[in-house]
Amino acid sequence: MSEGHSPAAGSARPDTTVAHNARVWNHWIGGTDHYPVDRRVGERIAGMFPVIRAVARADREFLGRAVRFLAAERGIRQFLDLGSGLPTAENTHQIAQRIAPASRIVYADNDPTVLAHARSLLTSSPEGVTDYLDADVRDPDDVLRRAAATLDLSRPVAVLLLGVLNFVPDTGAAREIVRRLLAAVPAGSHLVLTHPTYDADVGGAGNVAAMEFWNAHAAPPITARGRAEIAAFLDGLELVEPGLVPCSQWRAESASAAPVPQFGAVAGKP
Repeated sequence: MSEGHSPAAGSARPDTTVAHNARVWNHWIGGTDHYPVDRRVGERIAGMFPVIRAVARADREFLGRAVRFLAAERGIRQFLDLGSGLPTAENTHQIAQRIAPASRIVYADNDPTVLAHARSLLTSSPEGVTDYLDADVRDPDDVLRRAAATLDLSRPVAVLLLGVLNFVPDTGAAREIVRRLLAAVPAGSHLVLTHPTYDADVGGAGNVAAMEFWNAHAAPPITARGRAEIAAFLDGLELVEPGLVPCSQWRAESASAAPVPQFGAVAGKP
C-alpha cells in the first residue's frame, strides 16, 4: 500500500444536529454514513423532488465513466478530485488504478465527516499514490500548493468538480475558481464537471423549491444554474463529445438513458 498524508487523528468533529450535503448525498445513493437529521432532510427533499435519488446515482455513475475514459483513452495518470465527498464503492483511485496502477490521486474536501472517513480513501495500488487534503475549493491556490506534494503539476491532471460549484453561490467567484485551477495545469489536462440545473427541459423546475428547503434546513447553501451559466465554466476548453448534457446521458451505455437535472461534461485544455 502506498499512501499520502494522513489526516490528523481526532481533528474532525461532525455536527450531527444539522443535515450536511455529503451525508445526505450518501443517504440518497444507499450508503450508511449519515445521521437521523440527514435522513429526515433527505427524505423530505426526495418527497418534494423524487428525481433527486436518480440524480445522485447518475452523478456517481458519470464519475466512473469519465475517469475510465480519461485513464483509458486520454492517458491521464493524475487526478485531483475536489469536493470528493464520502467514500463509497468505485472511488476515483480505484477506477483509475484498475486501468493504470501507477495513477496518482489527490482528494480534497472540507467536510469534517469526510475527513473522519478519509483513511478509507488513502488506499492505493502499490505502484500508485493516493492522498487526502482537508482543504476548501474556494481557496484554489492553497489546494494546488498542497496537491503539488503528490501530483506533478507540469504534467496533465484531471481536475474533478462534481457537484461542487453549486456550493459557490457567486457565479463570478465560481468561474474564478475554475480559471485558477486550470491555469495551474498544462495542456492535455481535463476538467470534469457536474452541476445541478433548474432548466425545465431536463426536469429541473422542481430544483427551485427543493433547494429553498435545503438552504433553510441544511448546510452548506446550494444553488442551481442554467445551461448557459454552466457552459461558461468550460470557456476556452475543448469539450469531449457529447458535450454538456445531462450527466446520465454522457457516454451512457444505453441510448435510452433518461435525462436528469444535473449537467455533466468533460473538457480538455488545449
